[in-house]
Amino acid sequence: QLQLVESGGGLVHTGGSLRLSCAASGFALGVHAIGWFRQAPGKEREGVSCISYSGSITDRLDSVKGRFTISRDNAKNTVYLQMANLRPEDTAVYYCAANNVPFAPCDQRLSAVNYDIWGQGTQVTVSS
Repeated sequence: QLQLVESGGGLVHTGGSLRLSCAASGFALGVHAIGWFRQAPGKEREGVSCISYSGSITDRLDSVKGRFTISRDNAKNTVYLQMANLRPEDTAVYYCAANNVPFAPCDQRLSAVNYDIWGQGTQVTVSS
């Protein structure tokens, strides 16, 4: 069974940090593009960042550039999203997702339709 499991979410104050993890099971995460997405209440899901099999990174949101960093550890079959200087507007459920086509690049628009395997999400809440 192909599965992604997110963890690391929680409640932090403005300016705080969190590191989200996305652990894969049933497949080798290292040959797939992995994206992080988020969905705030009442809003559409939006792409945050993606890392390709080669380590190439696509950051989709200007609002998180310089604050969020995506990385991967293929030995642990895990992708991370390090989030720093968090703001209340970062509050959302964060999802990771895999493009099921091996060696496919990250799409520049981080469109959710290009990602086939999704985790259940982890809640991030930033208090002011």
